[in-house]
Amino acid sequence: MHSPTELAEKFREKQLKLTPQRQLLFGLLHQNDSHPSAESLFEVASKQMPGISLRTVYQTLGELAEMGELQLVDVGTGAKRFDPNMTDHHHFVCESCGAVRDVEIAAKPKMRGGSGKFVISQVGVVFHGRCENCVPTAKRSPAQQAKK
Repeated sequence: MHSPTELAEKFREKQLKLTPQRQLLFGLLHQNDSHPSAESLFEVASKQMPGISLRTVYQTLGELAEMGELQLVDVGTGAKRFDPNMTDHHHFVCESCGAVRDVEIAAKPKMRGGSGKFVISQVGVVFHGRCENCVPTAKRSPAQQAKK
């Protein structure tokens, strides 16, 4: 995702309204790796700007997704999440606390059977488990315990 300043310029170029509310959202999303839902982003934004509406949050997120600045992610937890990381990656969901993290896999997919020729239009792999904060200390390796 581009910086808040670059997003403001893109909105101007597309003749979209550039409001203080939208600029706040740009800032909250920039380098945000928490994969927020619209509702959680609204909760944070409304503490900083009490008059912001949930509709503004949804509309801004939708426009950013249309512009290719965000991707909509369904990790199977109910609410759609928004991810400003536009690189190819997958996701991990903690079954205990609900945290969502990016996962990168370096291997290229291989089709078994058939000619092996195919075009991938979208990949959606979601890993489920427990994050480092939710795994009981006794079950962690010494290396994992040292990271705490």
